[in-house]
Amino acid sequence: MNKIIEILNIKKSYTNKTGIITQVLNGLNLDVIKGEILSIMGPSGAGKSTLLHLIGLLDNYDDGSIKFNINDQWQEPINFNDNNKSKFRNRYLGFIFQFYHLLPEFTAIENVMMPALIYGDKFKIAREKALKLIKLVDLENKINNKPNELSGGEQQRIAIARALINEPVIILADEPTGNLDTINSDNIIKIIKNINHEKNITFIIATHSQELSNIADRILKLKDGKLME
Repeated sequence: MNKIIEILNIKKSYTNKTGIITQVLNGLNLDVIKGEILSIMGPSGAGKSTLLHLIGLLDNYDDGSIKFNINDQWQEPINFNDNNKSKFRNRYLGFIFQFYHLLPEFTAIENVMMPALIYGDKFKIAREKALKLIKLVDLENKINNKPNELSGGEQQRIAIARALINEPVIILADEPTGNLDTINSDNIIKIIKNINHEKNITFIIATHSQELSNIADRILKLKDGKLME
């Protein structure tokens, strides 16, 4: 089995305004296998989102290491400068959030194109790639709609298309069905399963949803700052 991420002894704490320190992750270890769907479950406040933010280079850890196996080379991007860290995130990681984070002033297709344009794709190429992905999530009739003209489920499908635009090797999904009703949740679960199967993209999903976890190859529980089977 090919490891794509190796997490060793990660520690992360936060200090509030009064100086009280809360230890969120406490010596956490995890190997992520290339192409798997990994579900991380646990109560609110257990640190699921914190872990995804650390893997996604959106926050820094206090101690330990998170290494990525990219093209058979191990890298620890936390040590990169900000510019190279952003490039790594944009090229190799895709993000799906509970609240979509679509840009309200742009249409659906423009939102999907955005990471490709940032990466450096020409406008025409970015648009062609975006259109294919919007078709993949079955929303080609909504490409010119702005986010406020889309339902929650439609916004999440656009967010998934956006996450795929740069052909990432890993997608980090934080409660991707948490804001959706049952029908839309089922649609998102099917899309994630199909993308994983067809494109062999590794998914790390933080979720409360047992239905979403049921499609995972592994389910881990986050408790007391550590992961357990």
